[in-house]
Amino acid sequence: MSITVIHPGLLTTVQDLGRYGYQKYGIIVSGAMDSYSLRLANLLVGNKEGEAGLEMTLMGPSLEIEKDTLFAITGGDLSPTINGEPVPMWRPVYLHKKSVLKFGACKSGCRSYLAVAGGYNIPEIMESKSTYLRAGIGGFQGRGLQKADVLQIKSPREESLKIMKNLAKKQSSNFFGSTSWYLRREYIIKDSQNIKIRVIGDRQFHEFTLDSKKQFLNCPFKITPQSDRMGYRLSGPALKLEKPLEMISEAVSLGTIQVPPDGNPIILLADRQTIGGYPKIAQIAAVDISKVVQTKPGDKISFEEISLEEAERLYIEREKYIQNIRIAINLSD
Repeated sequence: MSITVIHPGLLTTVQDLGRYGYQKYGIIVSGAMDSYSLRLANLLVGNKEGEAGLEMTLMGPSLEIEKDTLFAITGGDLSPTINGEPVPMWRPVYLHKKSVLKFGACKSGCRSYLAVAGGYNIPEIMESKSTYLRAGIGGFQGRGLQKADVLQIKSPREESLKIMKNLAKKQSSNFFGSTSWYLRREYIIKDSQNIKIRVIGDRQFHEFTLDSKKQFLNCPFKITPQSDRMGYRLSGPALKLEKPLEMISEAVSLGTIQVPPDGNPIILLADRQTIGGYPKIAQIAAVDISKVVQTKPGDKISFEEISLEEAERLYIEREKYIQNIRIAINLSD
């Protein structure tokens, strides 16, 4: 079974949960920007959570998909259609005729994820299928998808075959069938006009002036066009240190917020560097990373400080939610 790229969209790459264990060699983690949405897409089609999927940004691709395919679309809403007919998101979809899956206008969010039963038959590089664009490794030939690329699909697992068998009986259109149930859009943005991001003060938080700390936690910041998979640059009140600070470069992680000399924060994301030498004012709570990466240039976000204990509680709560989804899907008919 295969998928042929008719049009690649703005940026469509193969991503899994990342390339861990190689940062000491200078190899970045990479992986899906919205790992939460990718994990759920995989669960919906009976894959393991860490299987690679397609990450589509702002303007999605057009893909010719062979029949007898189980897939799921999660994340941002890029108006997916099959042969012109709207395709439901956040649920398993069984395609029973060779068709064209096309993504259109961006209705909400920024990144959408396409998982297929069995996963994409792509070799692992350093134990990951993720595309690292700057180094040209992983994914499909180390790059974004291009016109006429063909992605081969692996054989579905037993869990996938069970879902396909049930959906084969439900032909809700001439081309595909889908479940009546679906997942709620938890932990991703719902209102793009009021995006609150929870943070924990980082190592250099107290090195900033009192006014800067107040502005950081009380003023909105705009996502600038100078943003990509490596990081989001923000514009807003210029944040200042109490006094010049000489730092030795130290480890950074997903969601670290650095402040360079110009005072405009940078949120480090999936393709972040392995270490950084700018002061770190805050760390985004893991559960809110999905909200951040579903924003786009021009959107505004604001920050709310929480404790480390609260961030841990929210993380455990989300993981329990995912675990319950996994159990429910396995038990569903």
